[in-house]
Order: sequence, then C-alpha cells, then structure tokens
Amino acid sequence: MAPRFGEVDTSQLVATARSQSLGDLPRRSARRYPDKLAVVDGDVRLTFAELDAVVDRAAAAMAEAGLVKGDRLALLCHNSWQFAVLVFATARIGVVLVPVNFMLGADEVAFILDHSGARAFVVEDALVATADAALASTGEGTVTTRRVVRLGETEAPQDWPDLQEWLDHEGTPPQVLVGDDDPVRMMFTSGTESRPKGALLTSRSLLWQYATCAIDGEYSPDDVDVHSLPLYHCAQLDVFLGPDVWIGATSVILRGPDPATVLAAIEEHGANRFFAPPTVWIGLLRHPGFDDADLATLTKGYYGASPMPVEVLKEMQQRLPDVRLWNFYGQTEMSPLATSLGPDEQLSHAGSAGRASLNVETRIVDDEDREVAQGEVGEIVHRSPHATLGYHRDEEKTRESFRGGWFHSGDLGYVDETGHLYVVDRKKDMIKTGGENVASREVEEAIYRLDGVAEVAVFGVSHPRWVEAVVAAVVPKAGATLTPEAVLEHARSVLAGYKTPKYVVLVDALPKNPSGKIVKRDLRDEHAGIADGG
Repeated sequence: MAPRFGEVDTSQLVATARSQSLGDLPRRSARRYPDKLAVVDGDVRLTFAELDAVVDRAAAAMAEAGLVKGDRLALLCHNSWQFAVLVFATARIGVVLVPVNFMLGADEVAFILDHSGARAFVVEDALVATADAALASTGEGTVTTRRVVRLGETEAPQDWPDLQEWLDHEGTPPQVLVGDDDPVRMMFTSGTESRPKGALLTSRSLLWQYATCAIDGEYSPDDVDVHSLPLYHCAQLDVFLGPDVWIGATSVILRGPDPATVLAAIEEHGANRFFAPPTVWIGLLRHPGFDDADLATLTKGYYGASPMPVEVLKEMQQRLPDVRLWNFYGQTEMSPLATSLGPDEQLSHAGSAGRASLNVETRIVDDEDREVAQGEVGEIVHRSPHATLGYHRDEEKTRESFRGGWFHSGDLGYVDETGHLYVVDRKKDMIKTGGENVASREVEEAIYRLDGVAEVAVFGVSHPRWVEAVVAAVVPKAGATLTPEAVLEHARSVLAGYKTPKYVVLVDALPKNPSGKIVKRDLRDEHAGIADGG
C-alpha cells in the first residue's frame, strides 16, 4: 500500500521523482531497449534487460554485505563485463567505485586503498598476489570485504570469495536516493606530486559529460563500439562505455588493445566506432593483417591523450577513407572531456585540441589568473558541470585547483585566431606515454632512493611508438660507480612498467636557471633524438 499523503516528506518525494544518477542508466535504457544487445565480452552477451538485472543483483548483494552509501569499493581488474556491471551496481546504492590501475605495484595499490579508505576490494584472479601484498601494507580494517573476478584459470585463495556469488544473488537492492552531487566515483590521477590524488566524480559531473560526448561525438543508439583501452581509465570508461549504456548503444569489451584482436572484433561485430590514443591507431596501421581486415562498417574514430601526427592523419584518410575522426582532449577532473576537434578540421587544424565542448567554457590565463590575449601561452582553465567535486582528503589542492572559480588544468596552451586551442606544454610536467599519465616528480623521487644519485630530472621526448617516452637524466654522486642499467633496474623494482624510464642518461650537471630551477626544456631539446630508431 502506498503511504498516505503526509507520511513522507514532500521534498523527498519530489527529489526521488526528479533524480537521475549513474546507477539509473541501465534501468532506463532497459525500459527503452530491453532486448537490444548492451554488452559483448567473448561468449557473454547481455541485453539491456539482462544488464540491468545483474546490476540489481550485484547492488543487492553489496548492500547485504554491509556496504552503504558513501563506502568505497576498489576494483583491480582488466576489462570485462563484470567491470561494467560493478560501475553501475555501486552507483545504484551510492557506493563510490575506485578503479585501480592494474599495472601498479603492491605499494602503489596499498596507497590507493589507504587513501580512499576502501571498505571492499574486488580483484581479478590473476592479480590476487599483488592485492594480497598491497593489503599487507594497508592500515588495519581498511578492507573488510573481498571478492575475486574470475577472468582466468588461476585459483584464488579461499579468503577471496567469487564475485559470481554477488552476480547470482537473489534479492532487490535498497532504494537509495543518490543526489546529483553525491560522489559515485573516485578516480586517481597523477600530478606533480609523488602520490596520486583521488578526484571525486558525481552523477552530475558524469551525466553532463555523457551528454557532451554523445552530442559532440555524434553518438547514436545504433552504434556498435569496441572498448579496448583500460576501463580503469576515465577516457574509455566515461567518454565511451558510460555514454553507450546511457544512449542504448552496443559495447564490445576487449581485454586489451592488441591490434589483431581489435581488427577481428571490428570485423566480427560490424563495429562502427573505435577509440584509441595515437599509439594504438599507429599499431593498427602497421599490423600485417590491417589491409586484409574488413573494416567497412567503421565510420567513426576517436583519439586522445596526445595529438595525432599529421603524416598519420594523412595515412588514415587514405587507408580508412570512410572513417571520420575526432580529437578529444581533457583530464580526469573534467570527467574527462573538455574540448574536441571535429572530423572536418583534422588536417586544417592538425595538432589542435579543438574548441570547448558543449557543456564547457574554456579560457587561457596568466599566473595572476587574468585572461591572456589571442595567441599568448597561458594555463588552460575550465568552467563546467563536468568538473570534479574536488580531491579526496585534500582541501588545499582542491582550493588551489579551483581558484577564481575556474578549474585549473595544469596544462599550458594558446588559442589561435580561429578560436582553436593548442596544448603546448604541461605545467605539471606530466608525461603522456602510450596514453598513460606519468608524473615526472614521482619517477624522480623513486630514482633518488638509489644510492649514488646526486640529482635527477625526468622528462618526456617524442617517441615513434609511445608518442612520448620517459627519460631520466641522472647526475651521479662524486665517486659513485653508477650505470644507466643500474638506474633502470632500480626503477623497475619500485615503479609500474609504464612509469619506468625508457632511457637513462648520465650527465655531469643539470641545466638550471638563475633561481636554481632545472630547465627541462633544455633537456628535452638536447635529448630529442634519443628515441630515434624506436
């Protein structure tokens, strides 16, 4: 029996009727397209009705396990249909999902668990050893619930129950009102600091951004989209998978961006959309099976993380004449899309990040936060409902990043006479290698822990495969017998693989300006050709 008038607060009734959170999207798409294919992952095929049902079961099981609104659930897993389910199941009951980069080492994972305050940890079977090592380093009581995603043959220890128990759970989740600005995601992003920051994203942030992506990127419910880049990263997760579920498009989930697998998936499923950083697009073009693959259905392509080289753009237009391209630029804190360059401007404005996206206002400011003149380089700042709620447990960084009422990206750029944005440098010394962000200071601090290192500067140089490669210039201490091989061996032991320098050079001194600051621009110029030949 429905409650009588006056038994329930009217404002609560209105808020419930008006709500739309991230967790609502599968249900609303299921009502529009119940029998339409939502997710494909190998032999697993879920309609929107089936996706919504398994999201409901997982949400009910999490609630029964004691997880409540505001709790954090960390997820360490390669791409899978289960990943997609947990994205929406956590949001449905207001639990904050914390995706964890599966390339991180145990110490790095432990920091994320501690900093986020995760109460639950879901881990792929092959990554349980890393997870156990991370848990051994965390504060007592940080994680109280464990689950394992069965993606392979590995037998997980008994204290890691199978996630399938949640997915098969019988019951309905509690009705939880998740407000527009309640956190539903904590995405860890590296800056100049030695430790990453947890950017809090809300339904408001994400859904406004989904609308921007769908309109600016010309998404359609008829699309079949191949997802091969890691879902722990906001680009694949929130520029593509999330919007696809929202509009009713079909998502084909691959474990990774292996060129042969990507080409086969596009052909097998008749996919018309695909996103990848330039490194992956280049890998597809260079693959021996490219010319024999039937890519006739592919009509919309997207790239980001770095500009597409002009020669590659020309080659793509020649070898994929029916594919229209978009360049999407942004950062995690913008959920992440901020600007876009459309298909008709790829060559005429090659290298540009385009213009501010639909629900974003962008400008360029100087160090005093005053807007600079056209063509003048300054920091790129944004105003948008896409923006993060702030950094978890870091009021100082949040205030600094939002000074003046604009989100400060930390990237440097300029706007030309046509209004197009060009990103020219990274104020935070961020290196983008293979589509991944690497904070130079984090790598520097790791190398400083090696005996015999007097000074170190880490920077990025152009690379034919990775677009940028991490390079470390190291000054040995007087009398130390240091070798590049020793530095690399040490770095590999304490850093994730993608953060480990591709090249190490030993130098007598680092270039500095009169105030003593290292001039990394000079290092980039001096070692610009170090990656010639791969």
